Amino acid sequence: MSKEMLEAFATLEKTKGIKKEIIIDAIEAALVAAYKKNYNQAQNVEVDFDERKGDFKVMAVKTVVEEVQDERLEVSLEDALAINRAYEIGDEIRFEVTPKNFGRIAAQTAKQVIMQRLREAERNHIIDEYSQYQDELVTGTVERTDNRFVYIKIDNVEAVMPQRDQMPNETYNPQDQVRVLVTHVGSDSKGAQITVSRTAPDVVKRLFEQEVPEIYDGTVEIVSIAREAGDRTKMAVKSNDPNIDPVGTCVGQRGARVQNVVNELGGENIDIVQYEDDPSDYIANALNPAEVIAVQFGEDDEAKSALVIVPDYQLSLAIGKRGQNVRLAARLTGYKIDIRPESEVEFVDEDTENSEPDSADSEQTSANDENNNEE
Repeated sequence: MSKEMLEAFATLEKTKGIKKEIIIDAIEAALVAAYKKNYNQAQNVEVDFDERKGDFKVMAVKTVVEEVQDERLEVSLEDALAINRAYEIGDEIRFEVTPKNFGRIAAQTAKQVIMQRLREAERNHIIDEYSQYQDELVTGTVERTDNRFVYIKIDNVEAVMPQRDQMPNETYNPQDQVRVLVTHVGSDSKGAQITVSRTAPDVVKRLFEQEVPEIYDGTVEIVSIAREAGDRTKMAVKSNDPNIDPVGTCVGQRGARVQNVVNELGGENIDIVQYEDDPSDYIANALNPAEVIAVQFGEDDEAKSALVIVPDYQLSLAIGKRGQNVRLAARLTGYKIDIRPESEVEFVDEDTENSEPDSADSEQTSANDENNNEE
């Protein structure tokens, strides 16, 4: 090894974040494998690196025994004592067996193993570093696009954004700055892989955390988000402080806070509704901006279905364009919602219903009394 190679170690550590010790370990392992393969040697060997000289030495490790059975792995006590009178049976002695010419094949083998180790080390380094960004927003630069992915450079690492995570109302051009959510940090056969998204509901959540201090500190809580990226989002919020209006806090003065999020998402509409413990009120809020007359629930609680009655003139507004409003409300609340206009529903007055049997019972009682008197 030369001085230039030692400098290359330092460069790799600086640019790739791979420690010099990891690189040296990889080369040592490569040289052991190359020596055994190319020189048809099966003995126990080690490789030492002299950092001062930049040299690698191949050392055969042999155990001191009384009688040698395998010369590749053992050395007699007599021969060991000739080297040093302190050796005893069971000790290990290291003999240098570095070939004068390692050869082209050995060098190629070493290079392959080194590159593999370097890729593994770099992959582990990336995973360790970017795992802390899981489910967080980061800013990256678009490098290129193809039919499957948008490739985004985040610091010195390339992340991928699949088609399903790309906003339908956005075009990604090289050198564009984009804010994305890290959805996956892992590895595959090609190395470390970071997947990011612009369409995940948590993108909206993280943006509001940055815009609204009350959400970041927990005073206002985001309970649920239903999103059709690029078009519309519904977000349910509640306040842990009775003196704070959660919806108004998220909207901000003159709508400044929500508008900043809308702008970041390319004009995506955002409905902010107040969460309620009462499912009827919650569903009514979720269908905003439509008015709701009543909410009725099915007998099967596990089915979580609700019949929502709205004024006739509000029916199309409640359903929304292509059913979007009711679809997002259902996802937001977790209920299967069936919307009916007021004209198709018969309301039963419970007081009237209860009073009629009482009158009938009274008449029947009088009739029975008259029969008894005649008898």
